[in-house]
Amino acid sequence: MTQIIDIPALLSDLGIQETNPAYSTGLAWGGEKNQETRTISSPTDGSQIASVRMATAEDYDHVVTTAQKAFMEWRTWPSPKRGEVVRQIGQKLRDNKDALGKLVSYEMGKILQEGLGEVQEMIDICDFAVGLSRQLHGYTMHSERPTHRMYEQYHPLGVVGVISAFNFPVAVWSWNAMLAAICGDTVVWKPSEKTPLTAVACQYIIKEVLEENNVPEGVFNIIIGDASIGSQMAHDGRVPLVSATGSTRMGKKVGEAVGARLGKSLLELGGNNAIILTENADLDMAMRAVVFGAVGTAGQRCTSTRRLIIHDSIYDSVKDRLLNAYAKLPIGNPLKDTNLVGPLIDKHAVEAFLNALEAVKQEGGKVLIGGTVLEGEEYATGTYVTPAIVEAENSYHTVQEETFAPILYLIKYSGSVDNAIDVQNGVRQGLSSSIFSSNLLETEVFLSHWGSDCGIANVNIGTSGAEIGGAFGGEKETGGGRESGSDAWRVYMRRQTNTINFGRELPLAQGIKFDI
Repeated sequence: MTQIIDIPALLSDLGIQETNPAYSTGLAWGGEKNQETRTISSPTDGSQIASVRMATAEDYDHVVTTAQKAFMEWRTWPSPKRGEVVRQIGQKLRDNKDALGKLVSYEMGKILQEGLGEVQEMIDICDFAVGLSRQLHGYTMHSERPTHRMYEQYHPLGVVGVISAFNFPVAVWSWNAMLAAICGDTVVWKPSEKTPLTAVACQYIIKEVLEENNVPEGVFNIIIGDASIGSQMAHDGRVPLVSATGSTRMGKKVGEAVGARLGKSLLELGGNNAIILTENADLDMAMRAVVFGAVGTAGQRCTSTRRLIIHDSIYDSVKDRLLNAYAKLPIGNPLKDTNLVGPLIDKHAVEAFLNALEAVKQEGGKVLIGGTVLEGEEYATGTYVTPAIVEAENSYHTVQEETFAPILYLIKYSGSVDNAIDVQNGVRQGLSSSIFSSNLLETEVFLSHWGSDCGIANVNIGTSGAEIGGAFGGEKETGGGRESGSDAWRVYMRRQTNTINFGRELPLAQGIKFDI
């Protein structure tokens, strides 16, 4: 496959070397002599991009120790001063948006527009965090005791561990790191071993800001390793909060390990997201949301649309529209502007895609379109597939699971919107949900406390593409964590209630008498 951009020049601009160190403490790199390495190849064309050295347990201990030491100073900086550092990081990301977005696309396989959009998310969260740095507020309460005042405040927590997944190789780090930074925490980031080069690039991008502002070494750290490093982090009592994004299986292991030591975990796990199309839906608007939600990032988003719950009166019309749209999907090199669907991350993902389709057929599902691996010179990596549409029942075991691939299940419902909501809620995951309807009664039921049980519930927009201003996360097996906007910052801090007696007597609460 002919490369559309000058990859060597791109890597050079972003500081990527032929073989990259195993860790960074923001101002210094380490692990350059580690024997174990991993070669990173692009799912786009199969070319080897670069190699990374894999961190050892000793490397991890050094990074966390450095982060602990940095925290002792960083927590004393006024939050607006920390916010100024984050503002400058945001500007550096603006300056490097094009290059970093291209590397995200090339290393991960999402189309360039999505790669650029991911970097824009990083810029947006920096802007959000800068404003938040002057708003880390608590509350004041009236005391039941005379001449007493009560209030609460939030203090920095410590070292925050971040484990990110391949599908958003940089944005999820920024959601956590920028909020944690303005809260006074230090961050140790373990990027996915499938997409570590974008993480390395981020460390080079922010290094100049850290140096110019005399930020202590160890505030922003990365460590490149396999699952053993993540396990070490989860069990480490020096890391009071671990934020982990990935599969439900991985999240359960992290949550169990962190919980056993009574630490805090922020889990962003699997989604089995549905869009409900009622008989009152605007189908012209809905189709764009459905197709983007189902095939965007080749179905490798936690918010990807996996189930489409359609009123029986419009089912055939919707099916025809989707088949027509899918037949025209441009699939190929994600760096080519005209393509809307890129490759899956690797051949293991392709295998999972094919296995899921075979399994759902065995259960009675009918594949209407797609489900093949593309062949030819342009698709020589074996990671390009045709997105599939399957007629299915919500009760099928395959439908109940999250397959991280572009499979859209069509599910028919009849009667009222309550029946559709029951179908939508009838899975173990609870991340994102959506309804398309112009009927206010239907949409309000969907948003009521007996409506969608997901952490995200949208009306007349799809399940995918959340803004950073709102808290992001889900319920049930999605993990219950919240990142990004709203008051998600609170998880990165420890909460403290304060009572001040400004009188000369000591009345006890609840009127208790205790005279000595």
